Amino acid sequence: MAIDTRSLGFGYGERAIYAADPWNSRGRLYPEGGSVTRSDFQRDRDRIVHTTAFRRLKHKTQVFIAQDGDHYRTRLTHTIEVAQIARALARALKLDEDLAEGVALVHDFGHTPFGHTGEDALHEVLIPYGGFDHNAQSLRIVTKLERRYADFDGINLTWESLEGLVKHNGPLIDREGKGIKGPVPQPILDYSEIYDLELASFASLEAQCAAIADDIAYDTHDIDDGLRSGYLTFDMLEDVPFLAGLMREVRERHPKLEESRFTHEITRRQITRMVEDVIGVAQARLAELKPQSAKEVRNADRTIVSFSPEMAETDRQIKAVLFKRIYRHPDIMRIRANAAQIVTDLFHVYMENPTEMQSHYWVDHIAGLAEPAKARHVADYLAGMTDTYAISAHRRLFDHTPDLR
Repeated sequence: MAIDTRSLGFGYGERAIYAADPWNSRGRLYPEGGSVTRSDFQRDRDRIVHTTAFRRLKHKTQVFIAQDGDHYRTRLTHTIEVAQIARALARALKLDEDLAEGVALVHDFGHTPFGHTGEDALHEVLIPYGGFDHNAQSLRIVTKLERRYADFDGINLTWESLEGLVKHNGPLIDREGKGIKGPVPQPILDYSEIYDLELASFASLEAQCAAIADDIAYDTHDIDDGLRSGYLTFDMLEDVPFLAGLMREVRERHPKLEESRFTHEITRRQITRMVEDVIGVAQARLAELKPQSAKEVRNADRTIVSFSPEMAETDRQIKAVLFKRIYRHPDIMRIRANAAQIVTDLFHVYMENPTEMQSHYWVDHIAGLAEPAKARHVADYLAGMTDTYAISAHRRLFDHTPDLR
């Protein structure tokens, strides 16, 4: 039966003039026909969800190794929480919710097994070959490594989604082409030569929503997971005045609340206050800058969607507590060292004998490649592993595998 496209609402309300317009996207590297039922940004989001990379996130570490318990966040549950917050921000600011959600869902595709520990270990062994960066790896995944379509490698996302993936944390180069936070990863430079992502400009407001949503999500859920693990206590949270105020507020309203509900009441208030702070700041900056298009947002002289100075200080204080009490706790550091050893061992084995990379579709071609190209393929294989697969691979190749408990 034919579809009456005139009656389709696509779930959109009023969209602001400075929002990204899905009906006037800059398009895809490989041109495709449009859809009568979905906007281009909806199609991007759907493609992201159906990738192998997205499914793998459920077995990749956020902070606590999966073996520590079923209720701790994984990279997948973190990603879903980021997407929910990003969409809420986009809705409040009358932006394109699908683009914001898509950037949030894809932002961690390039993370290795064992979280930032695996990334640090892989970067260390790859320094002679240009290093490793998870944002650059995310770009490689969606433009090259996912192999789902007959006509192209990758998933052929729109320019706006790729821009958001690469630049959600801000411009990568200044107007003279110099890296703002050091050298720009080569995979990003190489791709931008083919399909210019305008690395000197800011990303869309939708991508900025995804970036700040990432901070809000892990500031909150790492407190929740930290309290569950015992590495954090409520007394430790008193070091952050903002959190102390939330705890006082909950105690006054619910003086005999059980601990698990008390934790939830704190964290849900934390998310609400942070989201409301960001919306207020963005509204004020938009009123001041008066951008008349998404292009004017990109050419602005600052990030528009961000914390107020007061909330930015709270964010800094929360991260300081998390680093001191969790990320740098001796138990976590021991596990991190063991996880790094697994990644390092596997890298060296695969460099010496690429045929050990079982099921890797490039394995028959790697032996004849130059060292830098071979190292990049090994990195692709390793970065794509889940925690469980990396541990299993190490056990198959080594007599002893470090303990991650």
